[in-house]
Amino acid sequence: MQNNWKPSASIKDLIKRAKIINNIRLFFLEKKILEVETPSLSKSTVTDINLTPFETNYLFLENNLNKLKLWLITSPEYHMKRLLAAKSGPIYQICHSFRNTEYGKRHNPEFTMLEWYQTSYSMHEFIDQIDLFFQKILQSKQAVKISYQEVFIKYLNIDPFSTDICELYKISKKFNLQHLTCFEKNLNTLIEILFTLVIEPLLGEYQPTFVYHFPIEQASLAAKNSKDDRISERFEIFFKGIEIGNGFYELTDYLENKKRLINDNKNRRKMNLPIRKIDNNFLNAINHGLPLCSGVAIGIDRLIMIALNKKSIYEVMSFAFDRC
Repeated sequence: MQNNWKPSASIKDLIKRAKIINNIRLFFLEKKILEVETPSLSKSTVTDINLTPFETNYLFLENNLNKLKLWLITSPEYHMKRLLAAKSGPIYQICHSFRNTEYGKRHNPEFTMLEWYQTSYSMHEFIDQIDLFFQKILQSKQAVKISYQEVFIKYLNIDPFSTDICELYKISKKFNLQHLTCFEKNLNTLIEILFTLVIEPLLGEYQPTFVYHFPIEQASLAAKNSKDDRISERFEIFFKGIEIGNGFYELTDYLENKKRLINDNKNRRKMNLPIRKIDNNFLNAINHGLPLCSGVAIGIDRLIMIALNKKSIYEVMSFAFDRC
């Protein structure tokens, strides 16, 4: 199309975007939290079954047939944890991340992420800090904080930790989701579907909402709760029915980190997905000693979309995927 040379966002909104990102940096500067930069290219990638990375090759000048496989990062998590293990102290980064197959009003294959790690903070202490961040950047009201269990009881009148498949089938039918659930036999997958499609759109209408203590099956690299082994120290942040952040009280145990990455690959094999080589630099950093810390990844494009009252992240990006 003739007009595809033009930016996705107006120049006026790009100026507003720049001011918001500047305010984010000022927030961290005032708190004396170090801004870092880590590679966009990596020799290893994530094992997460929900993420599809982009791959490329480095060509050696002396022999173009000799290639080194590289990956564009899906997030800077592994590299930033290596910095934490090297005693960086609290750090943050604003960077581009890349995820294949993700495209829509709230997804772009290349997007801007804020990743922030705070040492010596529990999950709840960190949630309070992020709440202050949103109040500063979005001028939002104080956030709502609710557990995963409580949010299911509130909106669906079920306990996700004691429900069964029959009950979940009935609820999915009530919300006309049986086309997605009728052949699904995994309890956790059914719970995730209901959370994503029924509960998420209802969250954070007037102020940010933190949902915490996700099931251990959805822990990723979050620590297990010390009092209840069914739940993890993981939280997600929602505003205007949109997920804008995902955070953990970080898993610091080397063997458990390794076990979870290996289990990811076992699940990949079951789902006929490519097996991913585990990042030994990441694991060696954990083995050296990751300090007790909490971390969060926040989608900057979504945050700015909300701040500027837009319906799509493309309205706040200079050049979205269809114009790149």
